[in-house]
Amino acid sequence: MKEIILLHGAIGASDQLIPLESELQQLGLTCYRFDFSGHGAKDFTNGFGIAAFANELDNFISKNKIDKPHVFGYSMGGYVALYLASQKPNILQDIITLGTKLEWSPEIAVKEIKMLDPNMIIEKVPKFAEALKNRHGEKWKLLLQKTAEMMLSLGNNNILNEAAFSKIINKVFIGLADLDNMVSLNETDFAASKISNSRRFTLTETKHPIETVNAKTMAALIHQFIS
Repeated sequence: MKEIILLHGAIGASDQLIPLESELQQLGLTCYRFDFSGHGAKDFTNGFGIAAFANELDNFISKNKIDKPHVFGYSMGGYVALYLASQKPNILQDIITLGTKLEWSPEIAVKEIKMLDPNMIIEKVPKFAEALKNRHGEKWKLLLQKTAEMMLSLGNNNILNEAAFSKIINKVFIGLADLDNMVSLNETDFAASKISNSRRFTLTETKHPIETVNAKTMAALIHQFIS
C-alpha cells in the first residue's frame, strides 16, 4: 500500500488537510500528517524555518519507520519537501506541491509580510484572527512574527534556488491554482523546468487558501501521479 505524508502551509495546521486525507484513504493510500513546530498544538522549538521544518519531516519519517513516502506539500509544505529532497535525495519518493511560493527576493518578502501583522488582522479581518487563535492558541501572534522573519530570511537568501533544484532527483508534480494571487505561473514553470523529472499541473477555479481546493479532484490527481 502506498504511503503519503501531507504537509500544511505557513500559519496553517495539519487539520486543514483532513478532507484531502479522507479522499486519499478512499483511494487506498495510507496517509500521515503532522504539525510543524509552532503550528497547531505544537510548541515552538529551538529552530523555526525551512531547514528546521525539513529536519522535522526527516525525523517524522524515521520515527514512524516510513520507507520513502510520497509527499503532498501545500504552500510552505511543498517548499519544505522540495528542500529536503535537494539535501537528502533518497528520503522521499514522488513529491506533489500546490501553491508553493518559489520566487523570493527582499521586495517580495516585504510585500508578503504585510499580511502577517496581527494588529491589522484583528482590526480588519477579526474572523481570521479568531480562526488563527482557535487553530494555534495564544501563540498565534508569535507564530505570525516568526513566519514574517522566515519570509524575510528567504527574501535575502532563497535556499531553494536553481542550484538546489538541480539536485532534486525525485519525480515532482508542481501545482498551481489558476486564481492564486500569491504564486505566479512564471515561478512555477521555472521550477518545473529546472527540476529534471517534473511537470506542472493547474487547478481551475481555485484560489490560494487550501479550503478552496476540491479535495476529491486533488486526491485523484495525486493518485494518478504516483500510480
